[in-house]
Amino acid sequence: MQNKLFNYLIIGSLIILLLLTTVNGVIAKEIEEINISYVKLPLNVPSIIEKKQQLFEKEFNPDGIEVNFPEITQGSKMTQAVAAGSLDFCNALGGTSLILAAANGVDIKLIGIYSRAPQAFTIMAKNPEIKSTADLAGKKVVGPKGTILHQLLLASLLKNDLDLEQVEFVNLGIGQGVSALLADSADAALVAGPAVPQALAHGAHIIETGQDLLAATIVIAARGKFLQEHPDLVKRYLEVHQASLDFMAANPAQTYQLAAAETGISVADVKQMYSWYDFNPQITDSDLQDLEQTQQFLLKNGMLSQTISIRDLVAEF
Repeated sequence: MQNKLFNYLIIGSLIILLLLTTVNGVIAKEIEEINISYVKLPLNVPSIIEKKQQLFEKEFNPDGIEVNFPEITQGSKMTQAVAAGSLDFCNALGGTSLILAAANGVDIKLIGIYSRAPQAFTIMAKNPEIKSTADLAGKKVVGPKGTILHQLLLASLLKNDLDLEQVEFVNLGIGQGVSALLADSADAALVAGPAVPQALAHGAHIIETGQDLLAATIVIAARGKFLQEHPDLVKRYLEVHQASLDFMAANPAQTYQLAAAETGISVADVKQMYSWYDFNPQITDSDLQDLEQTQQFLLKNGMLSQTISIRDLVAEF
């Protein structure tokens, strides 16, 4: 009788332990490390503050959790790392990359908005006769394909009753594009971030920005399985991110200095660019509408073969 009672107690204890270690039906595993992407450019100030002030380390190290910051600057490589299980959080991921990854089966979830900065994305020219996008008919335009900048070009062409077939578009990175523009090898370039004031200093001028054309939504995303197994850690992650925003608001001068030192951009340019950014992390209906417009842009331009539900990407935890 005593043996049976003992066995029942053991079984009961195991059941309770199983329930306590289960999150949403998945057995929670002990976490030894968290991997968070680090992208400092064009001007990702929250990431810079989080790293320089060691905010994530202060939050997670006391629990024995190591925090790693792999510098993955390309959205496609970020989502590949998520798919491989080697990246837990995408801190500053383009909406384009989020949608493409999800449409291709990557288990990824939207947990917040990193930034909205339409003014940070521009179309620039050097020839003074080119004053607007309307002047680009028959001209050579260079820039990165499948990005917010590419989306800006198409939206601006449409606004001026033109389409992509009426310009010669060449796929180039921002740095290469600016070099081509300044060397008179291109008539216009798609430029963002610190390359904008640099190009202005060398005689280029802005003919269009994303203002009133797109929101330029950059997101915060998490690996789906990580979120499912550790929703508590994801909540703590977002609390740390909010702490970085609070630091920025309370210490603007120090924030500018830290961002300038980390990026190599002058303090004056940091101040100017900082004013372009909305870092509110809350996901709004407007954000979801912008992501839906991004999805339609990808579909229309042959970069997406099937659509997904944008709202289903939003994490619930």
